[in-house]
Order: sequence, then structure tokens, then C-alpha cells
Amino acid sequence: MASESTFDVVSKVDKQEVANALNQAQKEIAQRYDFKGVGAEVDFSGENILMKANSEERVLAVLDVLQSKMIKRGISLKSLDTGEPYASGKEFRLETSIKEGIAQDVAKKINKLIRDEGPKGVKSQIQGDELRVSSKSRDDLQDTMALLRKFEEADLQFVNMR
Repeated sequence: MASESTFDVVSKVDKQEVANALNQAQKEIAQRYDFKGVGAEVDFSGENILMKANSEERVLAVLDVLQSKMIKRGISLKSLDTGEPYASGKEFRLETSIKEGIAQDVAKKINKLIRDEGPKGVKSQIQGDELRVSSKSRDDLQDTMALLRKFEEADLQFVNMR
């Protein structure tokens, strides 16, 4: 009799790739003519990225540069949680954080999606900030992966296929 096959659904971001994208963005901001004299900069501290400039439009342009560098490095923009620009003294600031792990409410939505639209016989359970999906049929697991690739709310990866 066949045993159950499983895989885990996780949401992780490669910190080194984020640092590389940030360094590339810092270099481009330092060299670009349209950023000269506007106090544009981008800094990384722990989980948060802080962008500064002297106007709201400039700080959004800094965000655009950062996002383009992240896309080139293979980091999904779904893993960024960007706030709204706000004034701080004479400059505008914009904070964005990197989302790691699957939030509880998103995990429940994924669970419901698998139950409602996934193949019969596929079970999923929440384990901390990841999900374990199991089934007797590996083909059903492949179909479930295809279903989850269309999920829009989080950047999902599939690991530990057994």
C-alpha cells in the first residue's frame, strides 16, 4: 500500500539577494542625475527598508528603483509590505518591510482554497508559519501546487516534497 506523500508550503525571502538588490539600488540612486541634490537615499535596518527624499514624488521614484532591482534579483514584490509616504521634517520617508512566513489569516485562506478547489483526498494543516499538504497521490499534490501558484496574496514556495 502506498504511503502518504507530502510537501510544505512556505514563504521565504533570500536575505542575501535583498542585500544585493539594496546595494544596487543605492549605487544607482547615488549616480542618477535626477536624484542629485534631493537627499534621496535608501537604508536597510533589520527587517525594514527606509527610503528618504525631499518630495513625495522622489521617494516614490526611489521605491521604483528598489523594486526594479528586486525583480531583477528574483525577489517577488508580494513579499514587500510597503507603507505610505509621510513627511518627517523637511523630508519625505517611506518604509517597507519584508514579509517572511505565512500569516495565520493567509494560511487559513490557502487551507480553504485547497479544500474547496483542490483535488479530493488532499489534506492540509497549518504548522506555525507554513503549511503541510498531504495526499496518497503524487499527481494530486502536483495539481495542488499548480492551484497554489495562482494564489495572489503571498509569495509561496514548495519544499520537502516526499
